Amino acid sequence: MADNPMSNAISNTPQPPYNAVIFTSLRTPGDRGYAGTAARLAELAQAMPGFLGAESVRDEHGAGITVSYWQSEASMRHWLEQAEHATARQLGNSGWYEDFSVRVARVERAYGKERRD
Repeated sequence: MADNPMSNAISNTPQPPYNAVIFTSLRTPGDRGYAGTAARLAELAQAMPGFLGAESVRDEHGAGITVSYWQSEASMRHWLEQAEHATARQLGNSGWYEDFSVRVARVERAYGKERRD
């Protein structure tokens, strides 16, 4: 089950290098505004300079992963500083997530069914 409207497909990213932010989480029970905020953040992220795409899934037990792709370190920092995103992070810390982890990586190689480097 996906929480993120951007998760309907695999992101069509450019040729590497680019950056990825990997957010894994375990939700607490209940919505408390989570779904609406997730949809709003997806909208905002898509409008951010340097945003390349995102994929997100969550299982029936509340475990989820969202990977967002960014052109540069600067574009990731700009997203981190975005006001509504900052507020959502505070809400996540105070009640939406039982646990979470953020990992930042540089994508050096990418390939799939149709595209091979």
